[in-house]
Amino acid sequence: MGSVVVIGETLIDVVPAGRRDGADGGVRELPGGSPANVAVTLGRLGRGPVLVTTLADDARGTAAWDWLEASNVTVVAQPPATGRTSTAAVRLGADGSATYDFDLTWDLAPETVARATARGGIAVVHAGSIAAVLDPGAATVEDALREARGCALVTFDPNARPAITPDVAQVLPRVERLVELSDVAKASEEDLGWYHPGTDPIEVARTWAASGPVLVVVTRGADGSVLVRGDDVVTVPSVPVTVADTIGAGDTFMGALVDALLGLGAHGPAAREVLAALSLEELRRAASWAAGAAAITVSRPGADPPTPAELDAVAQAPTG
Repeated sequence: MGSVVVIGETLIDVVPAGRRDGADGGVRELPGGSPANVAVTLGRLGRGPVLVTTLADDARGTAAWDWLEASNVTVVAQPPATGRTSTAAVRLGADGSATYDFDLTWDLAPETVARATARGGIAVVHAGSIAAVLDPGAATVEDALREARGCALVTFDPNARPAITPDVAQVLPRVERLVELSDVAKASEEDLGWYHPGTDPIEVARTWAASGPVLVVVTRGADGSVLVRGDDVVTVPSVPVTVADTIGAGDTFMGALVDALLGLGAHGPAAREVLAALSLEELRRAASWAAGAAAITVSRPGADPPTPAELDAVAQAPTG
């Protein structure tokens, strides 16, 4: 089938300990980063992805590398110019929602991407989040998606981070170029509300779908997701769950969605044709698989995506 390549940042989440393990005070440091979380999801689901990223030769970099390899992710990394692994200080709301303050440099070089793709036979290329908008590495990401277009399933999740790129007018043109290069684009209602305030997120999805992607998916938290493909609009409910926190929820959804689409044959040069031919029921099942994965992640602390056995148990559980 070819390799699954994920391009983007890896970092260490610095999380209040009281929210994670019941203790008062202090913090815990756990590996994360949106693209890294997508790669871990795919790795745990058996897809053996390659993550192209930056990691320093320090204790945090070692912890992140070990975490990735433990989830069957092959790491292709370069050290960042700062010489230290990036971090995100996490603030958790009463409802478990997470916001982030970043110490991050993204300077991925084209040569690092080439190391991961030189053998050819690429099934999927996924990118998103900070890596897609923060220079100088964002230019490398855009070039990689442009090169993959028509050769692999190209997936993109902008995962807006206003804390690190506060000027929406500056980043929006690049985000929409990447949407145009994608076969599948996924965004949350919150993302779309930041990029296009005051506009119905589903209308934004329709506009995006007309610009290049075969499929645009809008996630709506507890309200499920909406899939837009041409004139088709499919609404998929979420899986009810008690929320521990929302760290990694959207990334898990993205990774599990890619996993489901791969299982339906959407990969390599035929990806767009296959996506266009999928039945509405097949699309619904793919999004339901992703919703089940996200539900497991939010039910436990941190970005902790499920194994296939855990996800199968959710998929087979009775509803309502």
